[in-house]
Amino acid sequence: MAIKTGLPISSCWVVTEGLAGLQNQAIGLAQALGLPYVLKKVKKPRSLWQLISPDRQEITPPWPDLLISCGRQSESVSVAVRRASKNKTFTVHIQEPRIDPKQFDVVIVPAHDKLRGDNVFVIQGSITHVSMEKLKNAAEHFRPLLASLPRPLISVLVGGKNRRQSFSDASSHDFAKKMLLAAKNTGGGLAISFSRRTGARSEAILRQQLAGASSYIWDGQGENPYFGLLALADVIIVTSDSVSMMSEACSTGKPVYIYELPNGGKRHKQFCESLIQSGTARLFSGTVEIWKNTPLDETRKAANFVCERFWRKSEGSKHADSATRSAS
Repeated sequence: MAIKTGLPISSCWVVTEGLAGLQNQAIGLAQALGLPYVLKKVKKPRSLWQLISPDRQEITPPWPDLLISCGRQSESVSVAVRRASKNKTFTVHIQEPRIDPKQFDVVIVPAHDKLRGDNVFVIQGSITHVSMEKLKNAAEHFRPLLASLPRPLISVLVGGKNRRQSFSDASSHDFAKKMLLAAKNTGGGLAISFSRRTGARSEAILRQQLAGASSYIWDGQGENPYFGLLALADVIIVTSDSVSMMSEACSTGKPVYIYELPNGGKRHKQFCESLIQSGTARLFSGTVEIWKNTPLDETRKAANFVCERFWRKSEGSKHADSATRSAS
């Protein structure tokens, strides 16, 4: 839900590398602040053609009142704009930067990162663009698509291989077996969405193993029903490879189960453990229950912190201007 900020902001840039996970976080924060935004995608040029390509979005004045960046390639852009605007652009960076965090007005990091500081706001998980309003609209829009499935509806968000975790054939077979067990024991239906990282082989195994079950599996064609699956679910199962997907699932307030893929990194494991210890999620072993959950509301908390820091800087600038005028 957008907060009522009353911020004197007429322009906001969202600057990312264009990767969906990064872009969604930056957009989610802008939306939580209730601000319209201009999306700027930046990438480190690898060739002369990329440097002069007409597809590159220019970073030129007038400078925005607020710049929200996410991802390594956006760090230098944020710092450059802040300097070019003579510190008038308020900059917010999401994720731990490689440079001095004091180069930004606010830095937002997940708790499993070690960075701490006066301008650092720590959240559990990641910023999301999930809101109750979006879920409500998605529920109405996608209800006919999933109407034939029996209840409870078990929505399954399937990720895949990343730098540390693999989605092996064994994991695919095990996951399908446990999904079928959960559907059988509850009498419910399965609504399944794959990510780009799932991989053709893992997807084929899951489709084959789930054939004949009461299920809907998105075929990748047409409109992505991801928000519909979140909105209409009675229970959500999500794979452990993506902090963003786990955060989005937990932002709904639905019961969430995490299917652990092998060889997870230390930070991923710490995040999963934090969700489980707080009661926000449970490990998925083939059984599901419906319990009353509390939405993970970190995006709104981060937005409130940004507002607080913006007003503090604004008041400080007013005092500085007043002192300068008095001295002259």
